[in-house]
Amino acid sequence: MNYPQIISINKATTEAPDIKTFLFSYPGPMDPGQFFMIWVPGIDEIPMSVSYLNGNMKGITFRKVGDATTALYHLKKGDNIGVRGPYGKGFTIEGKNILFVGGGTGIAMLAPAIEQAQQRRISTTVILGAKHKQELFFEKRLQVCGCKVYVSTDDGSKGHKGYASDLAQEVLTKESFDSILTCGPEPMMKHLLDNSKNVPLQASIERYMKCGIGLCGQCCVGEGLRVCKEGPVFTRELLDTMSDFGRYSRDAAGRKLSL
Repeated sequence: MNYPQIISINKATTEAPDIKTFLFSYPGPMDPGQFFMIWVPGIDEIPMSVSYLNGNMKGITFRKVGDATTALYHLKKGDNIGVRGPYGKGFTIEGKNILFVGGGTGIAMLAPAIEQAQQRRISTTVILGAKHKQELFFEKRLQVCGCKVYVSTDDGSKGHKGYASDLAQEVLTKESFDSILTCGPEPMMKHLLDNSKNVPLQASIERYMKCGIGLCGQCCVGEGLRVCKEGPVFTRELLDTMSDFGRYSRDAAGRKLSL
């Protein structure tokens, strides 16, 4: 289980500048919010949350930011990557009315949870946030599945001008929700946590990972919680205990990085 399975990329799609989706066949059950460890041969192995869940067909969506994602970005249909997993704790989807808040590429890992909520006939409201309208993606995908979709951009190039968490505050003053599911920049999620009137909330957070199976401790947050095992999805109750949430992360050497 903890060795990569070499698979071929079935489909490669450019979603936005520097953002791609790869679809591949990988059998077995998986929950929205769980992640794979993706091995880019000769470069590195990195964690990536699932962005498509359709039986044996799985997908990842990522932004080109570092050496591994840049090498991955330049792969194409038919090229091979290594996949192991799935790992971690995914979202719990329950209630009658759920608010989803995604910032940047965070919307990618929320998409399967949104589609699953729709399949269960749960009322779903989605807020998509990006710096600029050119960086928005999956908007049509979510509209087609029947969600109520709001858009925010930092520069006002489309929809609400400002952060997704600010728009979420506005929506929360007008509508009531049974739960909030969110993924995106950590300061955005921290702001949402602090300003969401104690509505049950789940947030997917990101930390530097090496093993992905809870052994190395590289991805610890709060008081010994491991993102790869107890997360990446954490509840409001656990997030409230994390003094580092929304404030800093750590690099490969364990040094603090302000968020």
